Amino acid sequence: MARLTNVLLVAAIASASAFAPSKPFATQRQTQMDPLKESFGFDFAEDSNLNQVPELRGEAAYKGFVGDGAFLNRQYNVLRRVRELDLIKKTAELGVLSKLEKNGVDLKTIESALPQIESLGLLSTVGNNQQLVINAAAFLAVEGAPLLLPLVAGALDIGPAAFYLGAASFAGLEGFLVVNDVEVPFIGLPAGAVLGLLLVPLTLVTGGAGALLASAGGKK
Repeated sequence: MARLTNVLLVAAIASASAFAPSKPFATQRQTQMDPLKESFGFDFAEDSNLNQVPELRGEAAYKGFVGDGAFLNRQYNVLRRVRELDLIKKTAELGVLSKLEKNGVDLKTIESALPQIESLGLLSTVGNNQQLVINAAAFLAVEGAPLLLPLVAGALDIGPAAFYLGAASFAGLEGFLVVNDVEVPFIGLPAGAVLGLLLVPLTLVTGGAGALLASAGGKK
């Protein structure tokens, strides 16, 4: 019985070794695969490094090419411009903060709105695009503040309806440009797409401000 068991064991080992690969599967697969190329292995495909200038080969190369003064590398100095434009004094003179409190908007109201803003992913979006937010959104807000502050102060005197009217006006203008296929003179680009970069955010901001004022006023 023991001899029969030994014979069966030897036969099982021999049969298993007959089906075993000579090299590990991972090793065979690694040796058979070619390195990944942008040409996808086609002989007629061009090498991107041959028909592209070195300055455009990647984000790091492009940032080094445009220099420190470019939009991608420099950062708009918000605090310096706020001081230069004397925006804090103008805000106080127009009574913007007192009018906000009159409408029921204070620090507690703003803090309570933060979770709702985060649920929409806005805070994460701002955090992941700080350079764009500072150089674009903050630039427009700060540089346009001398003109916008009187309008905001006047709208706060009226209440949420003024902000809803502003949002409807911006949205209506954007819709008019898109429906009528209005083009920007001299360059021929669709005005709805170009001005939409400004009109759509203004619609969202003014509409959101109106909703915030209405919500805060209802809690007073």
